[in-house]
Amino acid sequence: MERLEDYDRRQFLKAAVATGGVAALSACLDVTDDPVPTGVDDPASLPERQHAWDDRVRTDEYGNVKLPRHQSLLYLNLDHEGTPTEADRRVVRDALRTLDRAYERSNEGLLHSIAYSPSYFERFDASLPEGIDLPPPRRLSPFEEPTFDTQDALLHLASDRADVILAAEAALTGEREEANGVTVDAPLTDAMRVADRRSGFVGPGMPAERQDVAGIPDGNPVPEASPLFMGFEAGFRGNQATEDYVTIEEGAFAGGTTKHVARLRQRLDDWYGEKDFEQRVAGLFSPAHAENALVNGVGKNLGNDSGLTPAMIEDVREHAREFGRVGHAQKAARANRDGEGNVRLLRRHVESTDGDVAALHFPSLQRGISAFEAVREAMNGTDLTDEPAIRQRVNNGILEYIFTTHRGNFLVPPRRHRVLPRSRPA
Repeated sequence: MERLEDYDRRQFLKAAVATGGVAALSACLDVTDDPVPTGVDDPASLPERQHAWDDRVRTDEYGNVKLPRHQSLLYLNLDHEGTPTEADRRVVRDALRTLDRAYERSNEGLLHSIAYSPSYFERFDASLPEGIDLPPPRRLSPFEEPTFDTQDALLHLASDRADVILAAEAALTGEREEANGVTVDAPLTDAMRVADRRSGFVGPGMPAERQDVAGIPDGNPVPEASPLFMGFEAGFRGNQATEDYVTIEEGAFAGGTTKHVARLRQRLDDWYGEKDFEQRVAGLFSPAHAENALVNGVGKNLGNDSGLTPAMIEDVREHAREFGRVGHAQKAARANRDGEGNVRLLRRHVESTDGDVAALHFPSLQRGISAFEAVREAMNGTDLTDEPAIRQRVNNGILEYIFTTHRGNFLVPPRRHRVLPRSRPA
């Protein structure tokens, strides 16, 4: 049985990253003083791929990657027009190296990556090299009106420790002069300003603890065992691209990847209030999952694969006719495999309660943004709306419950070019 003091500590820490700021950090440090593993003396010894996280985090008994429980997305802008200066680059380089030295690159320390938008690269006269698939963000469905994230850069921080996220942010923004014992020579904000900050979390128990927000009905419907608000497991190893697959293989940015990040507001009153368990399974996975009772509880029994078969994917139109609905996963899977059967996207989504609203941050890694756009088009299911029971948002996966508020596209360069890269780096 959980001790009362452990419960109180967990309840306090759950709000710390969402609140942010040095006051939240100070309060956080009052309730935890466990040592944080330190980083490396030589940052050049770290992996070339910034997005290589999978071997530095926990996995479950099935080999599924368990993302760090606390995350932060810092959207950044240079504080002047034109191209970055060498002084800008020195500041950003020193700030990122401070993180490398201060924190072990792991879920127990800090994982981080910095990525750059098409708008950032427009500061340069030369275009990106041929083969870099990084268009500006755009609407990806006929029923959405998102705000486009066109900030220069996105710094993504992730850790199992709330205090690590907050301390790293405080060091980056000049609110603290050291990070885990490492002196901050110059804060990142000497060159870039934080245009927006968004927080996230993922893992069993965390959504249940945070469900008292807009978008979640009364009665605490989110299961304690669920890592996400919708009540089921996700991110199965068999349905995720490998880090090798999403890595750009050739050219100046070889070793990098592209990143699409969407923010989706969730309205789950009807999801829990009108749909029973089998209907939720059918909506998220496929009607065949519900008919054959393939999902128990939050879906832990599925192991390392969602259970989608080629027949379930190919028969999506037949399912629409027979069951009067189609599943989210079976629709998206139509475009998420290449000709050799490899999964194309590596998804690292986390929940959010920023502004006391249930939302989902959806970072997706792929070699080129067009791969993400193709999967999103398949997920829309617009091609199925000629079936009588299927409407654009009704009986069409989970589209009735999620609403895209933001979209942004970014290039995650290899480590050698992570510091304010030129569009045509040497």
